[in-house]
Amino acid sequence: MSLDAVLAEIRACRACAEELPYEPRPVVRVSADTRILICGQAPGRRVHESGLPFDDPSGDRLRAWMGVDRGTFYGHPAIGVAAMAFCYPGTAPKGGDYPPPPRCAALWRQRLLAELPQVKLTLLVGSYAQAWALGKRAGANMTETVAAWRSLLPDLMPLPHPSWRNTAWLKKNPWFEDEAAPYLRTRIVSMLAA
Repeated sequence: MSLDAVLAEIRACRACAEELPYEPRPVVRVSADTRILICGQAPGRRVHESGLPFDDPSGDRLRAWMGVDRGTFYGHPAIGVAAMAFCYPGTAPKGGDYPPPPRCAALWRQRLLAELPQVKLTLLVGSYAQAWALGKRAGANMTETVAAWRSLLPDLMPLPHPSWRNTAWLKKNPWFEDEAAPYLRTRIVSMLAA
């Protein structure tokens, strides 16, 4: 199986069609040259509409943490995005999006990762991605997991979700933007220059 074949199958996937509030629109952006893989939870409403991952204010914050502009984020072949679920799961009654349906990761995650052998750094954005990738190595909560970021280097780096909903978390945990984000920017710049 090739990467192009797996991506074609993902884009044609309708496995969750009856469970989703919208027509499935899988959003994934990777290439054979992907070295930096961003793994979030699932596309939001705006991403569902545009078809571009992180095409929203969360993406603006993530790009700032990474130290890249929009053109580099979408145009550099070393940067790829493949969330835990590829389709927008809908908005929960109390606000925010529903969690990513586990079926998507079960169907596609291993197959897709097997076709991305150049990946050197995976950014685990949010608790769902962290739990899936780290298993028992994940902390008791997202704060614990992200606080242990140095222990997961050089191939993994957990991040809080860059949503505005985490603004209070960032204020309570200034070490993230004082220590982790500067490391991430330096590492990304170095990887993109290589």
